Amino acid sequence: MAKILILIGAHLCTAPRPQKEADALANAGHDVVVRGFWFNPEMVKRDRLLIINKKWKFKPIIDFQPTHHLKNWSVRLQGRLAKEKFQRFGIFSPALLGYGTKLMLKAARQARADLIIVHSEAGLWVGKQLLDEGFRVGVDFEDWFSEDLSLSARAIRPIAKLKALEQFLARECTYCLTTSHAMAEALAATYQVPKPTVIYNTFPWSERAQIDRQKRDNRHNPSLPSIHWFSQTIGPGRGLETLFQALPHLTTPVEIHLRGHYPESSRQWLEPQLSSQWRDRIFIHPTVPNAELLSRIAEHDIGLALEVPYCLNKQFTTSNKLFQYLQAGLAVIATDTAGQREIFSQQPAIGQLIPSNHPEALTQALNNFLQNPEKLIAAKAAALQAAKDKFHWESQIETLLRVTERAIH
Repeated sequence: MAKILILIGAHLCTAPRPQKEADALANAGHDVVVRGFWFNPEMVKRDRLLIINKKWKFKPIIDFQPTHHLKNWSVRLQGRLAKEKFQRFGIFSPALLGYGTKLMLKAARQARADLIIVHSEAGLWVGKQLLDEGFRVGVDFEDWFSEDLSLSARAIRPIAKLKALEQFLARECTYCLTTSHAMAEALAATYQVPKPTVIYNTFPWSERAQIDRQKRDNRHNPSLPSIHWFSQTIGPGRGLETLFQALPHLTTPVEIHLRGHYPESSRQWLEPQLSSQWRDRIFIHPTVPNAELLSRIAEHDIGLALEVPYCLNKQFTTSNKLFQYLQAGLAVIATDTAGQREIFSQQPAIGQLIPSNHPEALTQALNNFLQNPEKLIAAKAAALQAAKDKFHWESQIETLLRVTERAIH
């Protein structure tokens, strides 16, 4: 079997797709190592928990935790200087794409793997160098990196370089994956390359057996329907503005549970948008370890996937949260992006699609479920059945292994 290296740009616990990829490849008998970066002590603990009893290994390329700050100050300085040179003079440096990009390349060279799979922006540059040196490289466009973020953020990014790297890897890599047919078709048309293989961001059906059945989200009134939304950070640009505008028009009592990092800046943004009557019905929860997330989502009734298509990446990808809601058995209300529409076209009974940034449509969709409990029950059952029958990770593994075998031979 092959020696396979998977390169990610951050913590393992923030990268569910590479985790599942590593599981599938290691279970098939391959020797798999994942390498990324450590920044946050709490996430390091989660990373360590994730690799217990795994058939594959995770090794940080650099440990940026505060206790190692002096050791890595030069890498951080290189990143700051790279940004300044690009903003002033338009000069590209690999450090623009992430901390430790050149060290990622060094680690990949030393691994001497039969296949090196890249997932991040830095990985695009590393992959290009490795291909030029004769290594076998795979790429997973779990995001369309050059078409991500807002216009203001994109103004200080090396977009032209990212596009050139994406086109090169999409053309040269036999192992070339992405998250939806909508994304695959857009990449193929834009770069005039073969259509990437689609691997949905689904989750293992087997994880259903690990739901702890506990009620840790402290629902104030368990008899009320509960709406759940989550992201890495609670803040603007994620569809919550639409939710807050819809709340005053709901005709049925309901609880709202938001999960994510909630810094002081987010609190100052969120609280002024809420009327006094809603403040005691909105609950804020911190992020939880990956192994616990499904259990917490399953405590609720309706999952919101209110993605805002302000860039092509948001338009074409299918959000992780949509598949996790299905796995948890929640009815789903999702914005009508091309990626999410792709899933609803196959399983329309799982919930309701609505236009993005449309509070009236969200109000109508929520009232439809809240006023008709039988519709909510039916949508929850359809969501769970869709996860069991079609949208589970086990159904993606055969395709993943087939692409892998083609790449290493």
